[in-house]
Amino acid sequence: MRVGFNIPDLTSNGSALIETGLINRIVLAADPGAGGGIQQFLLLFGPLFVIWYFLVIRPQQQQRRKVQQMLSELKTGDRVVTTGGIYGTVVGFRDSVVQLQIANQVKIDVARTAIGGMQSSEKSEKDKLDK
Repeated sequence: MRVGFNIPDLTSNGSALIETGLINRIVLAADPGAGGGIQQFLLLFGPLFVIWYFLVIRPQQQQRRKVQQMLSELKTGDRVVTTGGIYGTVVGFRDSVVQLQIANQVKIDVARTAIGGMQSSEKSEKDKLDK
């Protein structure tokens, strides 16, 4: 018993030679020429990249700039919400840590990057009216 690949016998009927010839013709017919390959690639993927840039990459860059600007402009007394959903008032800073007061005599330290955004002024005014 032989283990391995069966190598066709080319001397018996020549069918393997014909099959190989057909495969070569199909493969060569699929390649219209090396000169047009890069042009076709750019023609197909160029517009896709431009669309991807304007729909995905550019909005992410703008959002990142907004968040960076908001984090750099944080000051004591700002009402913020963390990415974990905790609302608090900024009471102090250390390197990359922000100290938030979330209730009377309750302060927590969070990473500056964990600040998700500023609390809207409507909520601040509503909280003041409730007290």
